[in-house]
Amino acid sequence: MLETGLTYSTSVLVDETNTAATVGSGELPVFATPMLLALAEACCCGCLKGQLEAGMTSVGTQVNLSHTAATPVGMTVTCTCELTEIDGRRLVFRVTMSDEAGEVGHGTHERFLVGKERFIPLYRVAVKALTEYLDKSRKLLILSSDETALFVNAARS
Repeated sequence: MLETGLTYSTSVLVDETNTAATVGSGELPVFATPMLLALAEACCCGCLKGQLEAGMTSVGTQVNLSHTAATPVGMTVTCTCELTEIDGRRLVFRVTMSDEAGEVGHGTHERFLVGKERFIPLYRVAVKALTEYLDKSRKLLILSSDETALFVNAARS
């Protein structure tokens, strides 16, 4: 059973694959803000591992994140989260990120508990509708093996 106060930490080494210059969120070889966000979300998901009822999962619904300091290649960023609020199926986490020099970010992340069996069919209906729209607008929707969506502008003829 979920209770407030639950905590979890996870870390990532900053390397060339997760810098602002590589992911396109800037030009510098420092940990990218989108990767900081991904780390925060992964940390909150990790906190829930083994805590949910069978057939349940969570989806991210809101993020408020401040990226307060740069982390260069070679340093490690650690995210720690704490489940601070449970309101029905809505979960709120406080997240803090730091490297060897100190805090590099903080904020909150909200997740919502959903049933896998109910959510996936709804997701597929939404993807189908979006695919039809994108097809008409000459954009491509590419789904990876884990059903992560990537949108690409199609070349105009």
